[in-house]
Amino acid sequence: MIAEHLPVLVVLVPLFGALITALTQRGSLAWGLTMLSSLLLMAAAIGLLGRVMTEGVVSYQLGGWPPPWGIEYRIDAANALVVLIVSFISLVIVPYARVSVNEEIASDQHAWFYTMYSLCVAGLNGIAVTGDAFNAFVFLEVSSLATYTMIALGRSRSSLLSAYQYLIMGTIGATFYIIGVGLLLTITGSLNFVDIAARLQETPYDRAMLTGLAFITTGIGLKLALFPLHVWLPNAYARAPSAATAMIAATSTKVAVYLLLRIYFTVYGVDVLRTDIPVLDLLLILAIAAMFFASFVAVFEMNVKRLLAYSSVAQVGYMVLGIALATTTALTGTLVHLANHALMKGAAFLAIGAVVYRIGSCNLNRMQGIGRVMPVTMSVFVIAGLSLIGVPGTVGFISKYYLVVAAFEKDWWWLAFLILASSLIAVFYIGRVVEVAWFSAPTPETANVKEAPLSLLIPMVVLAACCVFFGVDASLTAGLAEAAAEALFGGL
Repeated sequence: MIAEHLPVLVVLVPLFGALITALTQRGSLAWGLTMLSSLLLMAAAIGLLGRVMTEGVVSYQLGGWPPPWGIEYRIDAANALVVLIVSFISLVIVPYARVSVNEEIASDQHAWFYTMYSLCVAGLNGIAVTGDAFNAFVFLEVSSLATYTMIALGRSRSSLLSAYQYLIMGTIGATFYIIGVGLLLTITGSLNFVDIAARLQETPYDRAMLTGLAFITTGIGLKLALFPLHVWLPNAYARAPSAATAMIAATSTKVAVYLLLRIYFTVYGVDVLRTDIPVLDLLLILAIAAMFFASFVAVFEMNVKRLLAYSSVAQVGYMVLGIALATTTALTGTLVHLANHALMKGAAFLAIGAVVYRIGSCNLNRMQGIGRVMPVTMSVFVIAGLSLIGVPGTVGFISKYYLVVAAFEKDWWWLAFLILASSLIAVFYIGRVVEVAWFSAPTPETANVKEAPLSLLIPMVVLAACCVFFGVDASLTAGLAEAAAEALFGGL
């Protein structure tokens, strides 16, 4: 039955989609194939989540070799949620990409863009479903290489430079991660997450365990843009094609956060993190620094893509904050913010991509009065911005509510105050864009601009609607996040 093979299909569908797309070398056909594979992937992701919620943990062995000797795909509520997020975002962006890619990428490279797009999705889903530390490294590199290429496909020479900078930082991050995995292999003799966790419990604490975690944290920290390892992110987001920016911003850092969660709470375990290894305090400091530093930088940015990029660094800080608190409520906040941030940041970048499509720029100096001539597009941006701030009735409020509750559960009222204070900074950088777009008179350049085409509007409106719907009724997202948090605490 197909249901039995859903764990591997969420990787194989986009992987074979990328292969077929590469062979076509025709932009329109490549888009159609990508749309088809995205629809099939979404169906597989929903089926996989349903199976996990009814049956519990799902194990899929590759090659007939039982774990820990063979590679195992092992899915619980946590990675099923991540696969659903990646699959949904990738599906929503494909219709948007048809027009956006035609405008921003040379015609002879359209098929390659869609190839890399599907390959990136395959890599991200592979990271999520694998139960093998080295296999996670392989998929990490697959998704990263595809991402570098998508960034480099932008028309400007600065896109190549940004891709190269990301390549260097990504390579360093991957090297650190694999060194950490190598140390774990030396200690335990295994690469399977479950087997490593079981053997670490029987192994007396030593410096190699701490060193391995330090390397892994640094490596994944580079991938998820953890402050101060975020220097690659602003240029990558600002100079990539708009569809690529939205995809990367909404999915890549979220999958990296998931991998960090898996290493921390499944492999090492919360008891070890709280007692033997002083890493949670460091994460708490870095998370708070990200929440404030990146938000302050965003206030002074004139390029809206870079502004949103620094906002992403701050939002990652909230996710890491939940990891540092290491309670079920806090992890629920991290996981629900992982899903919610994908929606809000995807909507924001799609809206700004539509502005770029119409005026060729996302600099604030050239966006005066753009809201009056592109009201739907900028309304979507406002909804996404309100979500980033955490206004009640939006998804951002749900995420921060859980983090504030987690802070009060530990009697850390000062941390709850910092969460609220950092959220207020977002009012200033979102407010700057809103003021220029809606309260400034249109310039001669923007006065005659038309609203974005429907193929651009519909995807961003879908994400904006999700930002409101799941902000009002969070039973699905918060329920899945709570189940995922319990799965992480319970181990695989």
